[in-house]
Amino acid sequence: MGFRVPASMALACLLAAPTQAQAQAHSPTPDPMALVDARYDRTAAVARAIWDHAELGYQENKSSALLQSELAKAGFKVTKGVAEIPTAFVAEWGTGGPVIAILAEFDALPGLSQADTPTRQTDGKSAAHACGHNLFGSGSVTAAIALSQWLKATGTPGRVRLYGTPAEEGGSGKVYMVREGLFNDVDFAIHWHPSDANSAAARTTLANRSAKFRFRGKAAHAAGAPAQGRSALDGVEAMNMMVNMMREHTTMDSRIHYVITDGGSAPNVVPENAEVFYYVRHSQTAEVEAMWKRLEDAAKGAAMGTGTQVEWEVIHGNNPLLVNETMARVMDAKLRQVGGMQLTAEEKRFATEIGKTLAAPRPVESAAAIEPYDKTLGYGSTDVGDVSWATPTVGVNTATWAPGTPAHSWQSAAASGTTMGFKGAQLAAKAMVLTAIQLYTDPALRQSARAEFDASRGPDYRYRSLLGDRKPPLDFRN
Repeated sequence: MGFRVPASMALACLLAAPTQAQAQAHSPTPDPMALVDARYDRTAAVARAIWDHAELGYQENKSSALLQSELAKAGFKVTKGVAEIPTAFVAEWGTGGPVIAILAEFDALPGLSQADTPTRQTDGKSAAHACGHNLFGSGSVTAAIALSQWLKATGTPGRVRLYGTPAEEGGSGKVYMVREGLFNDVDFAIHWHPSDANSAAARTTLANRSAKFRFRGKAAHAAGAPAQGRSALDGVEAMNMMVNMMREHTTMDSRIHYVITDGGSAPNVVPENAEVFYYVRHSQTAEVEAMWKRLEDAAKGAAMGTGTQVEWEVIHGNNPLLVNETMARVMDAKLRQVGGMQLTAEEKRFATEIGKTLAAPRPVESAAAIEPYDKTLGYGSTDVGDVSWATPTVGVNTATWAPGTPAHSWQSAAASGTTMGFKGAQLAAKAMVLTAIQLYTDPALRQSARAEFDASRGPDYRYRSLLGDRKPPLDFRN
């Protein structure tokens, strides 16, 4: 016969034992910034590992796996290989409530080397994290994990979903994820980017599209049988000449740039094949499309005039970023609550030495300042733009590089592998976490942000990708 607890004792025990809800009510609410601080060592280690990998777009196998591992260990459900991209993934924690997406990038740039020194060195590599995406990915993962811990400790309904987004640099990884419908049930999206300053300004971006134009001619001996040849390189150069003349007749926000990726192998061989890689940008998607038609006409004309043939492959395309000032002002307030970076003596020396190599250095102390809030046009482009047309989106920049450092430089690559970069990633994580918590807990804010988003898109909005229906160009860096 089993032991039976007397009814009076059972009642006393029941009254004495707190329910789970009571226990949560009496337990102290965790400090969100302390949750981020507790992960500093992992933020730094992951960021440095991805910096060392320096993997190009759609080739970020080690970097993507590392971020997935961190999230899986924290209890996130990870779905990998989404949108037909092996290195893309989605990781989710939580139930019910609003769905808040945190974006994470992790691809490097080609044509650069990196070393964590304030003087330019060659490390033997041909890729570098000169846009700080090693910090972007690591900081975003820290933010997502800290949010999951806060949601669990407070019992707040809500889901945090981290999107591992490959190939931002010229591959438009997020566009394929948007096109696949992976953001359809997301209520809000939050992102950040490494920078040389701290800012939550409502900064728009340029829409852009790129393509590789491939000319095909006829090989021949350039001296012995020139009449029998037709130079594919002539086609490329003729196209470039016409496009450069076209620049005079474009609007103010237009940006056109190119690089010849294949111009032949030997001067005495008429090039049979040649290739030029073009980018076209403008603040308005419609203007990008209008300039693109002129670019295609220039390619056709160049082929006709040089007796060659031409075809082209669209590589990537991004819509401009749709700002949400309701959310941007909240992010600005949270960034000011977090504060800027306090540099150690060693970090000040590093930043000062870097400053000596810059065209427009700024005082190292400005890393601690928060830039004024405003609404401006940025002249870069990002596939976050397409996300911002799918769901209300907000971002923040933090100082991870020496003040005055431009992106896509050896100086930014160097700082991205140091404690200055790691600390900047932590600051971004804190601002993102505080903004997300405000969204989870403030229904009025959610309603206002959504109302602004709906008004900005307009009642007749239909999403259209600048990529068309092409599949992800997984080999575009080859």
